[in-house]
Amino acid sequence: MADVNRENETTGRQSLARAGTAGGQMSHLERTAPRGYIHQSWLRFRRNKTAMGALVVTILILLFSFGAPLLSTFVTGKGYQEQSLLDQLHPPFTEGYFLGSDNLGRDVLTRLAYGGRVSTTVAFSAMFGALVIGGVLGSIAGYYGRWIDSVIMRFVDVLLSVPSLFLLVFIGSIFTMSPLGLALVIAIVGWLGLARLIRGEVMSIKQRDYVEAAKVVGASDSRIISRHIFPNVIPLVIVWATLAVPVLIIVEASLSYLGLGVQPPVPSWGNMLRDAQRFITHQWTLVFIPGAMIYITVLAINLLGNGLRDALDPRLSD
Repeated sequence: MADVNRENETTGRQSLARAGTAGGQMSHLERTAPRGYIHQSWLRFRRNKTAMGALVVTILILLFSFGAPLLSTFVTGKGYQEQSLLDQLHPPFTEGYFLGSDNLGRDVLTRLAYGGRVSTTVAFSAMFGALVIGGVLGSIAGYYGRWIDSVIMRFVDVLLSVPSLFLLVFIGSIFTMSPLGLALVIAIVGWLGLARLIRGEVMSIKQRDYVEAAKVVGASDSRIISRHIFPNVIPLVIVWATLAVPVLIIVEASLSYLGLGVQPPVPSWGNMLRDAQRFITHQWTLVFIPGAMIYITVLAINLLGNGLRDALDPRLSD
């Protein structure tokens, strides 16, 4: 009997050991289970220190720009149109003018914040407009193909043959545009490249099994595009958007600098540069400050876009 008991105890201990080993293997498998696509992308992005720094700088610039009314009310105490001819061309760090004043005695810090809000609003609005136009037409062309694809793509080719800046200058010389009107015009000429990108991606995705299965069960074309195809194009769209916004900021600044974009007294970084060029020998910071803001903003968003592109690329999955 004692031998039988000892044998049973030994068997029980071996069973517990096997169970513990299996449990440890299961917990190890759980810990090493594949994470979701978004989580993996975030981990890759977080490891990119340059992209994380660019994200912080971009957020700070956006907070500074869209917090312009708070800055005007609680920090500077001045509006962007408020003039004082007795306080013209003050250098930075003058009492009451942290970044100095312009030729009309207006506070540069206040105008810089409001100008950033206008410039970024125009850029983001133009990006969303181009995204809607290019996304819809590119998806339709890629999904349906045949003569629909030919008509849309030939129309795109015709527009691409005309320089975009020429069209913008031509329209700007005819019409006086508000910031949102300028964004709409930029969007109308800025959707062409995105339409081509989405068309090519949709043509590839529509050949996959889950799209064919959706067709078999009788899903409508609009449902297939919106539920099965376009969500798989979102990483491409995100990368395009982050790389397009810096270009659109420069386009807005260029048009405003030429006097064809945002018109005074509404400030933008471009028309601040235009107004300051006459006084560069008297106060060089009037040119340097808005120019530096354009440079830093464009650089930060470009680095952010590069980081997102690397993070969202599934071929970099570890």
